[in-house]
Amino acid sequence: MLKHLSGKLWSKGVWANGRDKFRPCLLVPASGFHYGKAHLAPRSFFGVEDFVDDDNSRPYTYQKEKKSKNPSKHISFKHRTGAFMEPFTLDVLISKRFVTASLTHRVTSKQVAVAGTNSKDIKAVLKSRSDIPACLAIGHILAERAREADVYTASYTPRDRDKFEGKIRAVVQSLIDNGIDVKVYLD
Repeated sequence: MLKHLSGKLWSKGVWANGRDKFRPCLLVPASGFHYGKAHLAPRSFFGVEDFVDDDNSRPYTYQKEKKSKNPSKHISFKHRTGAFMEPFTLDVLISKRFVTASLTHRVTSKQVAVAGTNSKDIKAVLKSRSDIPACLAIGHILAERAREADVYTASYTPRDRDKFEGKIRAVVQSLIDNGIDVKVYLD
């Protein structure tokens, strides 16, 4: 029945919006809500209006700029210039098996000096790769490599889960003893 009805509509053709254009329409019976008017389904097939963001400026595939939650918020001078005044940061990672420390340039994100107990030259010398003497050795080697790269100051902020004691303190103290000025920022 439906096939028969749709065949009649297609064979006769239903004109919508005047006689300038032929568009397929759906004819609703007169007893319904719309009283027998022809309804168009104006839908674009992946047109621009489907994929434009709320500003109607760009397609949705481009990454939007992150809007600040508080655009009038003042950024302090220390926050703006801290990366340039203290450009090198110390990163210390201590796991159950290894100790690794590195000096990283904050602006360019380049590692200037790296030392770890997992490297071949240090593995053979150390008795254990994760105890306090290993941490002292890592601090000494990192200080030598930092001086070769002309780095004499660094800043260190412990991670949230780390406490500034024990092995981490041994690495930082070894760096200070070997000529690297380390500023430690504790909360």
